[in-house]
Amino acid sequence: MSKICDVCGLPEELCVCEEIAREVQAVKVFTVRRRFGKLMTIIEGIDEHDIDIKELTKTLKAKCACGGTAKNSQIELQGDHKVKVKEVLSEMGFSSDTIEIRESKKNNKKRR
Repeated sequence: MSKICDVCGLPEELCVCEEIAREVQAVKVFTVRRRFGKLMTIIEGIDEHDIDIKELTKTLKAKCACGGTAKNSQIELQGDHKVKVKEVLSEMGFSSDTIEIRESKKNNKKRR
């Protein structure tokens, strides 16, 4: 006998909670400039309670062919991957209408 999901009441192999959660997430994607002028793509707005953020990070790193990490409820990818991240998230079931690509935030200013 399989386990039943507490939220949707379906057996775990048929559970749709994560798919529903993906459609309603308001995701923001932007880049920041880090040490030594390196760009980082930041993905935030993903609820860790509804979606396995570690697994999502692993998938994004593989699809974008870059390094990265998940910390402080956001995903950080090395390099500028804003457009690719939106494509991959859309393929994974996130609503493309709720994925917002913003212009880069300035974290560190260059010293001269």
